[in-house]
Amino acid sequence: MATDLIDRAQAGDEQAFRELVEPYQHELEVHCYRILGSAQDAQDAMQETLLAAWRGLGGFEQRSSLRTWLYRIATTRSLNALRSASRRPPMDWPSPDVDPPEPTRLGEVSWLEPYPDVLLAELPDDAPGPHARYEAREAISLAFVTALQLLPPRQRAALILRDVLGFSTAEAAQILQVSEQSVASAVKRARATLARELPIEQKPPPPHSAAEQRLVARLTQAFEAADVDAIVALLTEDAWLRMPPVPLEYQGRELATRFLTLAFRNRRRFRLVATRANGQPAFGLYVYDRHAPVLHANGLIVLTLAGDQISTITRFEASVLSRFGLPRSLPG
Repeated sequence: MATDLIDRAQAGDEQAFRELVEPYQHELEVHCYRILGSAQDAQDAMQETLLAAWRGLGGFEQRSSLRTWLYRIATTRSLNALRSASRRPPMDWPSPDVDPPEPTRLGEVSWLEPYPDVLLAELPDDAPGPHARYEAREAISLAFVTALQLLPPRQRAALILRDVLGFSTAEAAQILQVSEQSVASAVKRARATLARELPIEQKPPPPHSAAEQRLVARLTQAFEAADVDAIVALLTEDAWLRMPPVPLEYQGRELATRFLTLAFRNRRRFRLVATRANGQPAFGLYVYDRHAPVLHANGLIVLTLAGDQISTITRFEASVLSRFGLPRSLPG
């Protein structure tokens, strides 16, 4: 059947081409996302991948699987995007009349964007190969995707192909069009970097479990009540607050208290609308309008859980909400 579709697609049948590549589109877009760290950039790279595959299908000689061939195109397009695009610069603190606390550090990955779980649900269960070293949930988490962005592009791609997708060294070398020795060396260096960058934390509760739901409910109640002490009580002692593309990053309960007090200044009140991103609990964040019965979109927050606590709260700009099917405003 696949051979028949390939023959028809190579003869110019667009419907056959769509049927041929459709089973791989979601996993290829997630692959682009891991390399690029941006959902929008990944979507663009995926469109370029499909166009390149359509134009280049006549040269596909079936010496490798179609999936491997498509991953070679998607990887090349993503690496080209890294070379050609200057990543979005970090934003300044958005409100000139607010003086935020001194941050613990400045974040390096200002272009990071969340990825909706509804798209992850469409990934095939058997996508990772036998050489994969990371569980699927870990390999899409914000912490993992952020750490990937700190790797040089070739190391990043090699590690994803080997340790996330489970391609063999030979297959990864074919995809990257380099030697097996080059892949092995890149993966070794990348693993060493990730070992330094990824924190060792308690495992989060299973997705949608009672333990996760209890923690999410407590955070929602505290946030909507503007109860800073109750929010901070849910955090680990070394918890992080992050807010790409704003580069400010805060670690620890004391700084979290100071920053959250600022966020709730002037009696600001919020409503949280539950969703999920990167395999993690997330919320659309809406602020009440003081002068009208309406709530305005304020951003999206993603929780990284460690045991029965929150180890990171990452806030993104309101511009990402549309990818999660969330509106720009809500009735008050």
